[in-house]
Amino acid sequence: MRRADRLFQIIQVLRRTRRPVTADAMAAELETSKRTIYRDIADLMAQRVPIRGEAGVGYVLDGGFDLPPLMLTPDEIEAAVLGAQWVAGRGDPALARAAQDLIAKIGAAVPERLRTFALEPSARAAPRWNVAPDGLDMAQVRHAIRGGHKIAIGYRDEQDQVSQRTVWPFAVGYHETVRLLIAWCELRTDFRSFRTDRVTAAEFLEERYPERPATLRARWRRAMQEKMAEMGARPPGPAD
Repeated sequence: MRRADRLFQIIQVLRRTRRPVTADAMAAELETSKRTIYRDIADLMAQRVPIRGEAGVGYVLDGGFDLPPLMLTPDEIEAAVLGAQWVAGRGDPALARAAQDLIAKIGAAVPERLRTFALEPSARAAPRWNVAPDGLDMAQVRHAIRGGHKIAIGYRDEQDQVSQRTVWPFAVGYHETVRLLIAWCELRTDFRSFRTDRVTAAEFLEERYPERPATLRARWRRAMQEKMAEMGARPPGPAD
């Protein structure tokens, strides 16, 4: 790997996570020596790239740092197109259109020699099969999540019992045939995952919930990790 490419890849590795990344981990991924990583980190810091950390602890890239536009590799193009294909087949109509537009934009943006990787990729997502229809407008759900707004829903559980909930939505989970609205439920005073095809009614409220969506997502991830550890890594089921 050329040195310039390696320096760029070090920045890419650091951009993936907010947690410190050790020189050992970077050396293993980039197939080079730890000494080379230390030297490259020192060179990047000398060029005023905002990297913090130290040997033996790990390194982080401060927020706000960005690079000028750089060319995508064939693997990066195919990864982006494969993900967009999956979303186009399983997302709600608005998200599916956005995924199709993304594929077209990638094809138009890359040079001619790389265009085939976007328009005729070697990897393809399987066609969707028996995807359950949503019981609420998922474009409005995403808008509510971004704004931190509550949603009042009617929900039919596995026993066909319908309850009324006011929820604080913060994420949408995509499975092969169903989608999940992940939220804090005021009725249960806990996190719940609601299958969107079981939502019988929805009212998108102007009222904001008191926490930031990102804070709820962080709390939910910790709660799921604890629950899965207790359940022996068996995934939790849908909302009661």
